[in-house]
Amino acid sequence: MVPSPPGHMEQSVKLIVGLGNPGIEYQFTPHNLGFLTIDRIANGLGIEVRNRQCRALTARATISGVSVLLAKPETYMNLSGLSVRELVAEHEIDVQRDLMVIYDELDLPLGTMRIRQRGSSAGHNGMESILGALGTDEFLRIRLGVAPDRKVADSVQYLLTPFRKVHDKVIDEVLDMAMQAVEVVLKEGPAAAMNRFNRKNEAGDEPAAT
Repeated sequence: MVPSPPGHMEQSVKLIVGLGNPGIEYQFTPHNLGFLTIDRIANGLGIEVRNRQCRALTARATISGVSVLLAKPETYMNLSGLSVRELVAEHEIDVQRDLMVIYDELDLPLGTMRIRQRGSSAGHNGMESILGALGTDEFLRIRLGVAPDRKVADSVQYLLTPFRKVHDKVIDEVLDMAMQAVEVVLKEGPAAAMNRFNRKNEAGDEPAAT
């Protein structure tokens, strides 16, 4: 490793990964809320997530004074871990401290959000792939609720079908909330973000400091 010049402090980069499926047909589906959040963050910064590396579209940015790498794996959801593992290795990411994964959660009501620092995949194939590829569950995740407001015959079909127009407002609000959560995590830390955004838990949800 080449030593840093005197007075220079190395700054680690935070890897922020949004999960989804590439392809215009999946763009506005529940399963792509992770991608949509990354796009919302990028739009707010006036940048585009279009650099290809490690089987993902990426963009460098600075948020709240913190250097970040935004990433959208192009492997399709079930193989997200392949891309994330390569990004982690390429950028020497400390997974527990510097990785953040944003994805849809079928067990949470549409429009809600929960932040966790560890835990299982809860049946989410993208998260299952990442957990397997990294060999740890010790990293921050922002879970965006997509549970349908009606009974559906096929949950997989539901996740891969575009949102209805009636949901535009709630989707817009949850994307803004996710963007704010990312900013709070970077500026004040995960505990502050969990205390602020998980306080709205309804009875039966996990405790705020999970």
